[in-house]
Amino acid sequence: MKRICIAAGGTGGHIYPALALAQSAMEKDPDTRILFIGNADRMEARIVPEAGFEFTALDTHGLEGSLKDKIRAGISLLKAIPEAEKILKAFQPDVVVGFGGYVSAPVLRAAHILHIPVMMHEQNSIAGKANRVTARYADEIVVCYDKAAGQFPGGNVKQLGNPRGSVAARAQGDPAAWQALGLDPDRETILVMMGSLGSTTMNDVMQQVLARPIDGLQFLFVTGRGNEEAAKCFENRPDVKAVSYVDTLKIYPYIAGMICRAGATTIAELTARGIPAILVPSPYVAGNHQYYNAAVLKDAGAAQLVEEAALLKNPAILRETIHGFFGSDMIRQTAAANARKLGRPQAADQMLQDMEVLCGGRS
Repeated sequence: MKRICIAAGGTGGHIYPALALAQSAMEKDPDTRILFIGNADRMEARIVPEAGFEFTALDTHGLEGSLKDKIRAGISLLKAIPEAEKILKAFQPDVVVGFGGYVSAPVLRAAHILHIPVMMHEQNSIAGKANRVTARYADEIVVCYDKAAGQFPGGNVKQLGNPRGSVAARAQGDPAAWQALGLDPDRETILVMMGSLGSTTMNDVMQQVLARPIDGLQFLFVTGRGNEEAAKCFENRPDVKAVSYVDTLKIYPYIAGMICRAGATTIAELTARGIPAILVPSPYVAGNHQYYNAAVLKDAGAAQLVEEAALLKNPAILRETIHGFFGSDMIRQTAAANARKLGRPQAADQMLQDMEVLCGGRS
């Protein structure tokens, strides 16, 4: 398996797991050549080349908006299939892996037409539109949740997990980066982070929740780039360190818990490392999938679930949850153990093994 083509685009939830798989493949065999296919006007066009991988673009659009927009999007997807065939014929991959986003649909269809083995990865508990449409072209479908597995009847479905969990599990941390934050090494630290861009709504809630110290805990509050204003009210507060960005892989070994969204990548990392969490699912995502992601951890005793709508009415709910969940060493440690039971730190290796098998069966 010397050549791998990966199709992923649109959001970090698709792109970062794809990059994790690519990085794992390169660690296993540095001679592997990997080509990413995405959209020229989305974040993958910047992130993938920055990570050191080859990238080429297709012009595709999601089936959203008005009827006219949907028709245009459908036409763009159909036109992209022969373009994807040209790219695949030139690159000659041994296997094609789709991680979702509309750009993956024409690529997986083209691979199927060319009789190239296809693996598809679904990160969330509720399958995305592109993956639901293209599942019939996949020789193997990899999922992270039981709920997702049931949405692909008749397919070769395996619950292997998210490759990003493998990266998180291997992270050793960076003592210098941690020390630079200036936090008290003798206090338990709770990381508050609502995605890479943050959330203005939740930043407002957190300013109220953390207005006074809580149970001797300290908080690393990541406001998100562009939301630095939210940090000002915590100046001169020894128990709250507010920053706009942090590389979580550098600090995971030093935190005792998280307050965060419930995106697929976040959940994979939390469970791979056994980090207890209070999850506040984003209500602005397709199919409300973050709620269902979070519910899996809550039902397993690995996390607490608090909905944003409830917090907007009464932010004190979160403060009470922090007190009851993170304020008790026993509760926190039990949740950490339950999270580890859900973790799949070998996801990337298992996917690579299955990709080898698919290549061996290539016609």
